[in-house]
Amino acid sequence: MRFLSIPLLCALFASVVTADSSESPEVPGEISEDNDGPEPTVFNGVQVPGLPIIDGETFNETVKDGYWFVKHHSPYCPHCLAIAPTWQTLYEYYTTSKPVPVGKSSDSASTSMNTFTAYYNFHFGNLDCIAFGSTCSAHKVGAFPTFVLYKNKEEVKRFEGEKDMKNLSDFIEETLETIRPGSRPIGGPKLPKPGDKSSTDFNGPEPAPTAGKKEKALSASASEEAAPAKTKSAALKATPIKKQPTKPTKPHSTPNPLGKSTPFTAESFQTQVTMTQDPWFIKFYAPWCGHCQAMAPNWVQLAKEFKGKLNIGEVNCDVETRLCKDVHVRGYPTILFFRGGERVEYDGLRGLGDFVNYANKAIDIGDGVKDVDAAAFKELEEKEEVIFLYFYDHATTSEDFAALERLTLSLIGHAKLVKTDSAVLAERFKITTWPRLLVSRDGRPTYYTALAPQDMRDFRQVLHWMQSVWLPIVPELTASNSREIMDGKLVVLGILTRERPNEFMMAKKEIKSAALEWMDKQTQNFQRERQELRDSKQLRIEEAEDRNDQRALRAAKSIRINMDQSPQKEVGFAWVDGVFWERWVRTTYGIEVSKDGEKVIINDEDSRRYWDNTISGSPIMASRTSILETIGKVVKNPPAIKPKTTISKFEKFFFDLRGAFSGHPFLSVGVIAGMVLGVMMWGRGRMRRNRGGFFRLDEKDGLLGGGMNGKVD
Repeated sequence: MRFLSIPLLCALFASVVTADSSESPEVPGEISEDNDGPEPTVFNGVQVPGLPIIDGETFNETVKDGYWFVKHHSPYCPHCLAIAPTWQTLYEYYTTSKPVPVGKSSDSASTSMNTFTAYYNFHFGNLDCIAFGSTCSAHKVGAFPTFVLYKNKEEVKRFEGEKDMKNLSDFIEETLETIRPGSRPIGGPKLPKPGDKSSTDFNGPEPAPTAGKKEKALSASASEEAAPAKTKSAALKATPIKKQPTKPTKPHSTPNPLGKSTPFTAESFQTQVTMTQDPWFIKFYAPWCGHCQAMAPNWVQLAKEFKGKLNIGEVNCDVETRLCKDVHVRGYPTILFFRGGERVEYDGLRGLGDFVNYANKAIDIGDGVKDVDAAAFKELEEKEEVIFLYFYDHATTSEDFAALERLTLSLIGHAKLVKTDSAVLAERFKITTWPRLLVSRDGRPTYYTALAPQDMRDFRQVLHWMQSVWLPIVPELTASNSREIMDGKLVVLGILTRERPNEFMMAKKEIKSAALEWMDKQTQNFQRERQELRDSKQLRIEEAEDRNDQRALRAAKSIRINMDQSPQKEVGFAWVDGVFWERWVRTTYGIEVSKDGEKVIINDEDSRRYWDNTISGSPIMASRTSILETIGKVVKNPPAIKPKTTISKFEKFFFDLRGAFSGHPFLSVGVIAGMVLGVMMWGRGRMRRNRGGFFRLDEKDGLLGGGMNGKVD
């Protein structure tokens, strides 16, 4: 037994050695035959991992994070086999694409976030429905191939349409644009053909050169440098860069290449306007419309002015009636600015200069919300009177930015909207929470008070606030903003002229000084009144606590301090060109600026009245002192200065009557109902007295009257 153990150990040792030697050594770079996963491929010189094959049993676990675009297929389906090269090339193209353009060196492209998958959290995958039929049945897949987009393991939508490279890419681009708005190329990317191994718009790093090229580059660089030793060590560390002509990262077509207004049909309008993100300035007209005919030459000239800058179009509503109805055209001409499915109506004057001014602002805002730093914002303040500034940080989401981008169209022609993450600007405006929105008017900030994320994303609520503050402190009164400026407030209106530049600038400066000082006073009064209300509430609480009156304490604590309802009318400031609007100024206020010089009036549009004199009876001059002295007397109730009316006595009678009805509707209805009832009762009594054709039985000449026994009572 002792000798048998030694041969046994030798046999065991030999078997182990034989087993080890029978395994073939794995060659570096080769895929093991035991690995059932897809082999990696090469696209644009970059190694691409194999297209993921999803295990049906762990499907939900696999697609639970991010977006997954999955092809449900059968290995025996001819359509699946036909689409396979397209699907593979599409996967390789997007996987190797760089969301942010980078340099040509590998180091510059190696940042983990500047990869397609990390930037969008978007993945591709295959699911074999023959091997995992129950999983496909659970997701209601009844035909092959079926392409489904999932988000966090929930189905978002299915691809429908012709299964080719372009349509599949359009489906992906639409999804990527919702994930990161503004990050995709305008007009879509330049796609490779199925089976290609490179793309024309690749912006990642170039592949490292081969050994022969590397040696050639090293020798060339060594001969050019003065210090051979240093050059050699530097060349061994660096990757040579092959010089190539730069290519645009976002290819796009030139707008309005011919300088003409493009006529649209319903079909071309959908394909060129609503289904793209290209900006379009379009008029909807009727050939018989006199205003449209008068505007036509300016529209033709506008198209020439913006050749290569902005698309100009037109729609004949007599021909395309359904399209105009869908766009909600109610009058001619209607002019709209489009960007994709969103639009905003142009409501300004129809002169060429007005069109050009609006179109220039539309081009600027149409590019999206620009990012600025402190220096850029300072330059912007010198050119713009009103600037909306959006503060963001690293935690700001794509939903926040998408909601911000929706606001740009509505701001065309009104104000500038920019965004920033500058610490200098945050310190200047005392920003402590992000995201935050404010408006800067002449350097004075006004903050949007809603701080909750859902309020910051509420498009209508944010836009309503913007509309309340997007006018400059002293705006120019025009046809488009007259109602916005004049209605519902007292307006200090400077009637000026540009013909005397020095006086014009001095008058504007004085009116603005008066406006700023008045705003400061109103802010101080507001804070004082609010503090008085708070003190009054606190006194009630303390008094109730001293008396131990729980009922009074609850009533005192429930008092809400409401500063919205003020008995005093809001005061606004504006100026108007008295020469351009000479007829309106003369007929409304009796002022001719060419003869009387620059004047100031205080207008109350709601009551059709105005003040043009100070308390001493002298005209209100364009000076800070004269304006501020008069405002204080006018805002009193009743005013200390007698107003003048902007309408005739006959018109004023009906205007006052309408005001009485609108101010006291229930009382007015009661008075009218009483008057109608009184008239009806009076008429009914009169009709009874005048009515004939009957007699009374007990009257003298009746059947029972007339002294039957010869007796008379």
